[in-house]
Amino acid sequence: MIEREIIHTTTASKRIFDVLQDILQFFILFVRILLELFVKLVQVFLPKHLKDVSGEVILITGTGHGIGRELALHYASLGSTVICVDIDEKNNLQTVQKAKRLNLGDVYSFRCDVSKREEVMALADRIKAEIGPISVLVNNVGIMPTHPILQQSADEIQRVFDVNVFSQFWTIQAFLSHMQEKNRGHIICLSSIAGLVGISNLVPYCATKFAVRGLMESLHAELREGPHRDLIKTTTIFPYMTNTGLCKHPKVKFPSILGLLDPKQVARWIVEAHRSDVMEATIPSCLLHINNWTRLLPDHCGLMLKDYIDSGVESDLI
Repeated sequence: MIEREIIHTTTASKRIFDVLQDILQFFILFVRILLELFVKLVQVFLPKHLKDVSGEVILITGTGHGIGRELALHYASLGSTVICVDIDEKNNLQTVQKAKRLNLGDVYSFRCDVSKREEVMALADRIKAEIGPISVLVNNVGIMPTHPILQQSADEIQRVFDVNVFSQFWTIQAFLSHMQEKNRGHIICLSSIAGLVGISNLVPYCATKFAVRGLMESLHAELREGPHRDLIKTTTIFPYMTNTGLCKHPKVKFPSILGLLDPKQVARWIVEAHRSDVMEATIPSCLLHINNWTRLLPDHCGLMLKDYIDSGVESDLI
């Protein structure tokens, strides 16, 4: 009987000790978080430290036009080796010719339908043999059918997922091993503001962009738990509507504040986010904070704000 009481007392004491230990660890963690927050606030007022990308081998998808083309030109201007990948060989070659005129970094063109896994895997082997392993992957490619869900065909929905989501799985599976071989790397994927907020006439598109955010957040978690923690970075970009031709009928209530973005400026912000090792960034940057704060409000308050801003896209079937 006495032995049982001793065992019970010992067990209870151990539980109390474990709880106190957990509380102490949480308190230390909380203090660290506050210190990190303070450092971040101070850094807002200091010049940004941007890492050098002149020695990087950067593969960009969807470089035939728009943001992808501007990214290729911007990275080439920084002396990076740029690999341009697009299904449109003619436009892709035009991008490469423009980049080569800068006479700074090597630029290559490859045709590939990135929605097809076998083509992406073959491309990865070819690039490794001809150029070497890449160190940076920029998943930029995307399509955007804009009409109501009941007017979206099965083929359209399948295609938007193939291009916007599955292509990113295939490129990550194909090129992550290149980065592991180099023991460093960076994966940048373009989601969208439509990956943070649901928008009418864009139901399949929004679903794909929400999926990209989930893909990147879970990939980041997986990399942190593996041997390449802090060696292979991830960045997810959420651009507002950009003047690339995808938004055929944009609806903008405040064009002076929330007008269509310039692809050149968007590309510069993406490269800056990459060079700053930012995990997530909206373009413009304030939209991420506005979305996060709005999510804390009651649902109807968020909808009231959304109705007031009243931006989006009209159906392209009108």
